[in-house]
Amino acid sequence: MPNRTCTPKIPPLDRPTGWRPADEIVPVSEEAAVEGRYDWLVVGAGITGLSAAHRLGELAPQDRVLLVDARPVGWGASGRNSGFLLDLPHKFDLDHPDAARLHKIMKLNRSAISVLQEQTERLNIACDWSPEGKLQGAVKKRGTGMMRKFCDALDKIGEHYEVLDRQACAAIMGTDYYAGAVFTPGTVLVDPFLLVRGLALALPENVTLRDDAAVVEFREKGDGFDAQLRLSGGETCPVSANRVILATDPYTAEFGYMKNRILPTITYASITRALTLAERKRYSGRMNWGLTPADAGGTTLRMTADGRLLIRNHYGYAPDYRASGRDLAKVAEAHREGLDRRFPALSDVPITSTWGGVVSLSRNHATFFGEMAPGVYSANCYNGVGMTRGASSGRLLVDLAVGHKSQELEDVIAVSGRPSVLPPDPFRSVGVNGRMKLVEWESRSEI
Repeated sequence: MPNRTCTPKIPPLDRPTGWRPADEIVPVSEEAAVEGRYDWLVVGAGITGLSAAHRLGELAPQDRVLLVDARPVGWGASGRNSGFLLDLPHKFDLDHPDAARLHKIMKLNRSAISVLQEQTERLNIACDWSPEGKLQGAVKKRGTGMMRKFCDALDKIGEHYEVLDRQACAAIMGTDYYAGAVFTPGTVLVDPFLLVRGLALALPENVTLRDDAAVVEFREKGDGFDAQLRLSGGETCPVSANRVILATDPYTAEFGYMKNRILPTITYASITRALTLAERKRYSGRMNWGLTPADAGGTTLRMTADGRLLIRNHYGYAPDYRASGRDLAKVAEAHREGLDRRFPALSDVPITSTWGGVVSLSRNHATFFGEMAPGVYSANCYNGVGMTRGASSGRLLVDLAVGHKSQELEDVIAVSGRPSVLPPDPFRSVGVNGRMKLVEWESRSEI
């Protein structure tokens, strides 16, 4: 193993998720002593890292495990997403002609949902777990055409769905803005912040969590790995480990792996406060539903279990992993207009937070899973389906590392690949930004 040292960039101290007030997004564990040697170092306490840590408690309870994150649990993408645990292949995967491959993806997703359900019940994690299914909606002709393609794909793999017209959509969502939608029953809706915080608060006994510990130096050695951690107080702390799981997704290149293969992309979301009793009387739809767009460039919507409206759209290239204040202000205005078009009777319900979340895309839509170097394991480029794919990948990386064979492990290897190399800058940034602007323009009727 070559000796090499990396100095990873620390995730930015940007505006966090709006699922909870900012003053509640504090470290879960900032007192634990962590200096020393471990059997495992897991970097990243999002859904992938937490799932890996729980699996290590099952398969290697005698091993010492250190789980670290530069920011509080829930600060990153696992606490910033829209809270869909998707069971079906999503977006680009559905375009694949191999039905057997699609069935493998569904099995992995459904297994992840089943494991998370068991954990939320056994560990008493209150995260608004709601097996409500989801809508895939269309506003205009472009979207309805993509709805038909979605139905064709579901027919190919024998999945049940229901096509809803404008009136049926309005009965659920309280708006006649949508021309139609496809309802599929297998998706679970959650509060993603509460889900990952709950998993972090109930880790196995052999796992030590420190979620104010940024890896500022990472070095491969002949007998394992050394890392320097910077704690929230500014002090540094050395640790070493025999094996490493990098649950770092878009940040993985900062550790020297997957360089020029991961495209960090930011998506934007806003959420309102909960509707008052008077506002609920003006709202004619149901509580607790979720809609993803038939057109990938369109708008995601949630009405949460506690009566908050969430809207997500607009994308951008994020080489520095953050949204600027200027971008957030522009997006907040666009989100306000989007909600008002859909729910004019609720135009006085204020948006309480607008934030950006970084996801990782690959140029060829491939997801990586496996051992990147001897003793270093990772899964990358979830391409916007991070919660279910991350949950299964975290567990199965442990299975791969300890030699625990299963059909699920064979399936995740079969559906994964090698993200292709990205062009260098400035061609990358110009091309990506141009492509995203084109997609946004083409999808403008669905936003």
